[in-house]
Amino acid sequence: MMTEDETLRYDKMVEGALRSVVRDAVQEVVENGLPGDHHFYITFLTDFPGVKIPDYLRDRYPGEMTIVLQFQFEDLYVDDEIFQVSLSFNNKPEKLIIPLPAISIFADPSVNFALQFQPLEHEPSGDLPDPDGDGGPDDGEKAEAPKEEEAKGEVVSLDQFRKKK
Repeated sequence: MMTEDETLRYDKMVEGALRSVVRDAVQEVVENGLPGDHHFYITFLTDFPGVKIPDYLRDRYPGEMTIVLQFQFEDLYVDDEIFQVSLSFNNKPEKLIIPLPAISIFADPSVNFALQFQPLEHEPSGDLPDPDGDGGPDDGEKAEAPKEEEAKGEVVSLDQFRKKK
């Protein structure tokens, strides 16, 4: 009989594959801009390790925050670990740095596409890139990793996100 350490973790494999869709979509925008009516709603955990946002935003959005990438954003960057973007809040540009595992929802309403993610267990390794180049520690507080029994998978039919003809 296999123990939990010996089983294939398909749930984690699928999560990783779906998160790569987010990375690839953002990378496409970095390279070519947003085509047509596409725009992204990205919800992320503000207290996730490695999230760098101004303190006043963390105070205003404890736990979770949704940003929209549509008309006014700058300095969009993505790699295998993080994405970053500069957005304007009260006419003041702010750089947000968000580890990909901190994303809980990614949606493109223009094509009725959305992904919802389970929180990933994430131990900060100290190996996250430092794209802002300040060399300093993360501004955010450390979040506790979710307990194993809290992670639940669910089967989602992709047909509900496909555009009807």
